Amino acid sequence: MADAINDLLQLRFDDAPQNVPDAPDAGLWQTIANHQSCRSYTDTPLSPGLVQQLCALALSSPTKSDLQQRDIIIVSDPEKRATINGLFPDSPWIADAPVFLVFCGNNRRLRQIHERHGHPFENDHLDAFFNAAVDAGIALSAFVLAADAAGLGTCPISTIRDHLDTVNELLGLPDWVFPVAGMTLGWPGRSPRINLRLPLAATVHTDSYNEDTQWGAIEAYDSRRAELRPYGAQRDPDRFGTRDPYTWSEDKARQYAEPQRTDFGAYVRKKGFDLR
Repeated sequence: MADAINDLLQLRFDDAPQNVPDAPDAGLWQTIANHQSCRSYTDTPLSPGLVQQLCALALSSPTKSDLQQRDIIIVSDPEKRATINGLFPDSPWIADAPVFLVFCGNNRRLRQIHERHGHPFENDHLDAFFNAAVDAGIALSAFVLAADAAGLGTCPISTIRDHLDTVNELLGLPDWVFPVAGMTLGWPGRSPRINLRLPLAATVHTDSYNEDTQWGAIEAYDSRRAELRPYGAQRDPDRFGTRDPYTWSEDKARQYAEPQRTDFGAYVRKKGFDLR
């Protein structure tokens, strides 16, 4: 089983360390190494108890200073679910997923606690938003690992933030509570492929940030990914033309050549956050 972990990490990174002393043979490491986002689901329902248990496991994850600034909303009402499904007509697998959840940052509860105890809230600045957002992200990651371990499939949906006003009203989010990401959940309809990641040479640093090996690592990754995991289509060819090979770095450069969620800062301020 240890060889399987080595093989999975080598496939994903191409420069992962092999045969590490004291590494476990299986268990959580195997689950993490084998993680794959799932975009195909069976119609087999999940019990509400199982979903609640996964939420409990997710919320067992670390939280900044024990402040617990994250909530999970399980969208089970058919009309609300239909509204959410309709936001993503180009992603029919979202509608196919038996369960849809929304992970939220929550700085409201802490402010209510301050008011209840009669203490001033003296941290009304960017860090208040940042801590709640990170807390929600940590819980989302833990949810994914717990679902993977149960043989379930998940896929985070960051594009929930493309529809802030709709989601805000639909879920009744009050001030200082905001969506970080959605999540599909269900039994996989087919085995997805492992996504490749940038080599560790580009993303892991020792003692200080170092870009000396970054571009060589990105170029090697571009070539390897184009060979092993080629894109099915090129992004916006009318504007950017076509390239052969079409690489990861080219795709990401094209992606962020278009404005995305330019209203998010205004939305966060409207929710009551002071982002100084």
